[in-house]
Amino acid sequence: MALIKLLVEGGNMSPGPAVAQALGPMGVNIGQVISNVNIATSEFKGVTVPVHLTVDPKTKQVSIKVLSPPTSELIKKELKIDKASGARLKQRVGNLSIEQVISIAKVKHNSLLSNEFISTVKSLIGTCQALGVLIESKEPKEILQEIKEGKYKEEIDAKKTNVSLEKRKELDAFFKNVQSEQEAVKKAEEAEKAAEEEKKTAQATGPTAEKPVGKLAGKVEESKASPKVSPKAGK
Repeated sequence: MALIKLLVEGGNMSPGPAVAQALGPMGVNIGQVISNVNIATSEFKGVTVPVHLTVDPKTKQVSIKVLSPPTSELIKKELKIDKASGARLKQRVGNLSIEQVISIAKVKHNSLLSNEFISTVKSLIGTCQALGVLIESKEPKEILQEIKEGKYKEEIDAKKTNVSLEKRKELDAFFKNVQSEQEAVKKAEEAEKAAEEEKKTAQATGPTAEKPVGKLAGKVEESKASPKVSPKAGK
């Protein structure tokens, strides 16, 4: 048996050099394998998914095992964003409900080493902190503290995943304000940077010659005061 490990976009695996190099020597039907992988990963569309292919060299049979996507990919999928924050302390990229966190935790739980579901939830909240994602309109570390104090116990124990329409509207409205504030800060920083660049440009293109000092200055002034006169002709 041969084990081939791949990372594919859920529901959108396509033929390429890496796939051909891995499967070509096995003598299997590459087109059929790709089709089967896309069916197996269809629920993870737009998410990078680890896939293990076990190939029987004799029968050419291929078994497919889809592993759980990285937690960060699941969070981005839930938020419908392409990338997380590059500056998590300055820019927030989304606002999850605790129910959404629980939903993602349910997907990840079996693939993690944690035995207790709440440990998986806490791990996921830590990832949200790293990505710049708010939870319940708060910083993830605040949510961790609240969980420690017993809040959200009912939701976590029941593995509740449904978010009421009213709550969703409140979370979205809060995040819209956050985005507006972030945009204002960004524009202010850009304006400040532009002003600084303009100042540097003005200094670079303005008068830069310094006046001579000391003895050299005296010679220059003397030279200006006593211009050379050509000798008169005939003398």
